[in-house]
Amino acid sequence: MIDAFLNVFRGTANAPKPDSPDERLALAALLVDAARRDDAYEAAEKVVIERILATEHGLDSEGAKRLRLEAETAQDKAMGLFRFTHTLKEATPFEDRIKIIEYLWEVALADGDRDAVEDNLVRRVCGLLGVSDRDSGLARQRVEARS
Repeated sequence: MIDAFLNVFRGTANAPKPDSPDERLALAALLVDAARRDDAYEAAEKVVIERILATEHGLDSEGAKRLRLEAETAQDKAMGLFRFTHTLKEATPFEDRIKIIEYLWEVALADGDRDAVEDNLVRRVCGLLGVSDRDSGLARQRVEARS
């Protein structure tokens, strides 16, 4: 009870639980946005998105595909990035936000091309999540090293 009372003052009383449906959808929508940014939403990018979602959220392949499709609809209706980034920033520790940036780079680089509009998206998401350009660059280098 005391913890609940203190959480009100800490601003965490209504914070989403980690891995909540909203958090799952927010991550998926950002990944879809990254894949669509260059106007070439390819099968390879969808595969990467579904792999990330399955790994991150413990979903089977059908569950990951359903979440990706739901994210496509949510992203279509979105008026920008803030709704998704705000959800993730509030629910995600800093170290995991860097992991989100790494995921964005995986999707952006999945088609084999590094595009300026995808770079711009990652930079904007970094700013909204409080991740530095340096941490983003290191995340990109880790992804490139695995490819």
